[in-house]
Parts: sequence; structure tokens; C-alpha cells
Amino acid sequence: MRILFVTSNRLGDAVLSTGLLDYLLRTYPDARITVVCGAVAEGVFARMPHRDRTIVLEKRSYGRHWPPLWAATVTTCWDLVVDIRGSALSWLVPTRHRAIMRRRPGHKTAQLAAVLGIVPVPLPVAWTAPEDRGRADALLPPGPLVALAPTANWSPKVWPSDRFAALFRALAEDLPGATPIVFGGPGPVERDMAAPLLAALPQAIDLVGRLSLPEVAACLARAILFVGNDSGLMHLAAAAGAPTLGLFGPTNAAEYGPSGPHAEAVVAASMADLAVAQVLAAARALRARVSACPSSIPIL
Repeated sequence: MRILFVTSNRLGDAVLSTGLLDYLLRTYPDARITVVCGAVAEGVFARMPHRDRTIVLEKRSYGRHWPPLWAATVTTCWDLVVDIRGSALSWLVPTRHRAIMRRRPGHKTAQLAAVLGIVPVPLPVAWTAPEDRGRADALLPPGPLVALAPTANWSPKVWPSDRFAALFRALAEDLPGATPIVFGGPGPVERDMAAPLLAALPQAIDLVGRLSLPEVAACLARAILFVGNDSGLMHLAAAAGAPTLGLFGPTNAAEYGPSGPHAEAVVAASMADLAVAQVLAAARALRARVSACPSSIPIL
């Protein structure tokens, strides 16, 4: 069976779509899947099983990115085309079946599940390889690891760095020997956003823009807690299974909150209104719930 899966250019939406892919992999274990995504999201699918290829969609003005993609896919007779972008491409390539995303109310994962009529809604996943987990083992010390992601693609989504630092110091009182790990994307903009937090927590492990996405996922899976702004890294942490707190102000947590086995959103009217005490209380409550769950990630 040959499946064409057209997903997002954005990291967060691409991560959320992995639940749909995981369902397809479990339902059709012999399928060969071609993924179409943006360059930022390419690493999400690097370790995906049964992936024939990834076609990176380099966006161009006036829709000039679509003809090369059509040319790369039209010569295959697909058994199924799944298009979460709702593009015309799925109507222009030969396929026995097509499933096309249409915007609906509800969380993004529920909207995605509706494309194939899946109940219950499948959770996103994070695929890693032994070498990614080995890299995490080499980089991270033993003991409790608290992952912090202070960056985002829009400044109103960014919680102040001094509050991230104050939060970690308060958490460290509950977690003797805890180590902060600071994550961010590649490039100077992300590094500049993360710099104040790294300066405030000189003991932190700096992983801002230093790893591939599968390596990031492997590191996140080691954390006993992730706290971060609404971003692709937040969604990757939840998919990796880390107890995840996503911080929300101007964006819609009901649609884009983190989705994982242990994931919660902390919401305020704006990021300036989001107090350290509110996030700390949510973090402690989440850790208590994880600790009480028999199949939970171990709390160190």
C-alpha cells in the first residue's frame, strides 16, 4: 500500500499530525508512506518507520511551490492520499482514496482524527532511533531534569525569562539536584530569546539550536517536567511523553494546547498576566498526577 501524507510547514502542526500517521502505520503495517512537509518540520519524520521518502515543500510566492510537488507525485498511483493542508494537490494526483482536512471546532488533534473518522483521537508520537537516545545519554546528567523552552515565533507568546528562572528555582526546592535544560530552535533569533534565561541560570544545559529534532525528542523524553511557551517544542515535548506544561496567553489553548499522555495548558489573558505562582501550582499538580499514575513516566 502506498500512502501520500501531506502535512504542515510548521513544526507544531506537523508534530500534531504524527498521531494520524501512527494510526496509519498501525492499521496498515505494510504501507510505504511518502511525507510532504516544510523544511522546519522535516526532522519530525526522519525516524518514522515505513517512510519511503520525505518531500520538502519550499514555499514560493504565487503558489509556485505546487507544480514541482505535483510533478514529483503525479506519476505514482496512490492507494490513499491524506492532505491535512486541504490543498488542491490531493485532487490532482491519481489515488484510490483521498482524505482531506477541513477545519472544524475542537482541538487540532480531534480535527485531524476526523479526517479519517478515528475514535478515540490518537495522540501525537515522537520517533527516535538508538543513536538519538545515545546522544541524549551523553549530553544529560543523572538526576531530575527540568526542560525549559523560553522561545516562540511571536513575541506576545513569550513568557518573561525572569519568570522562567524564578519558576525553576522554586521547583528546585522540591527537586534537590535538579538540572535545568534550555531548549530553542536554530538561528540567532531563537538564541537571543533564550540568552536571558541562560544568563539567569548559569548551571543550565544549553541545547538551543544544537540538536536535530529526533535528538531533541530523545532529550525531552528524559525530562521529569517540560515548561514552555506555545511552540513546536511544546508539542514535541508532549509527543515525547514528557510531563508538559504549555503556557498560553494570546493563543487558543482549547485548539492548540499540548497533547500527550501527561500534558496540560496554563492559561492567562496575556503572558504578562501569567504569574509564577500559577505555573508553579500547575507544575506541582501535574507532577502529583503523573506520580499517581501506575503507567506514568518515573519521577526521579
